Amino acid sequence: MSEDANALCVTIVAEAIIEDRITQALVLCGAHGWTMSMAEGHGPSGHGGVSEIQGGNVRIETLVSAEVGAAIWRALEADFFPHYAVSAWEYDVKVARLARYADPT
Repeated sequence: MSEDANALCVTIVAEAIIEDRITQALVLCGAHGWTMSMAEGHGPSGHGGVSEIQGGNVRIETLVSAEVGAAIWRALEADFFPHYAVSAWEYDVKVARLARYADPT
């Protein structure tokens, strides 16, 4: 039987041009990894505009503790929301083998 545990999934959709800045912020906030994929959609801005020209959008997801999730949210509010086309949401998830994603130290 696997060892299931609860975690927070933080999902960020942003312009691909800032993916490195976002992943660096995740690490600084305490995330140990993430999953990234290209993303398409339609929202309040109407169309992709600049982001389409500069590489589209990415969707980044990370599984973290509530504390790390709060740090990520603060970083998004301070450094990304005011300056870039970024959407984010978080939700509680049940994760199989959560220890696999924990810090090995």
